[in-house]
Amino acid sequence: MSTVKTDTIKVDTIKTTGNVEVYTCKAWVNFDGTQTAGNMIRASGNVSSITDNSTGNYYVNFTASMSDVNYAASLNHGDYGSASYRGWDILFNQETNRVRVETRNESGGEVDSPLVCVSVFR
Repeated sequence: MSTVKTDTIKVDTIKTTGNVEVYTCKAWVNFDGTQTAGNMIRASGNVSSITDNSTGNYYVNFTASMSDVNYAASLNHGDYGSASYRGWDILFNQETNRVRVETRNESGGEVDSPLVCVSVFR
């Protein structure tokens, strides 16, 4: 009988052999903006929930807050190929406990996209 050992490795900083710091993703989420808030998240890391503010306007809420608001957030959205959802991705209101994002169509109108991905690096 084999035993599976699960341990947690905790470090303050990860560096390459060339002494260059490695920055890791601090939060990420893949969600369906057409669903109700409790059913939106498909998969995530360090994201507790999505708040649906209005059409195409969401808060991505972090499980563990960022140390400050000087993080980089990236947003992409679409619907697996339809032109009706291709458009603008807008990030704003970076807070330590959440980031507000908007998804818009090509005409600039807010739209609930079926595929929204957000990642946060610090």
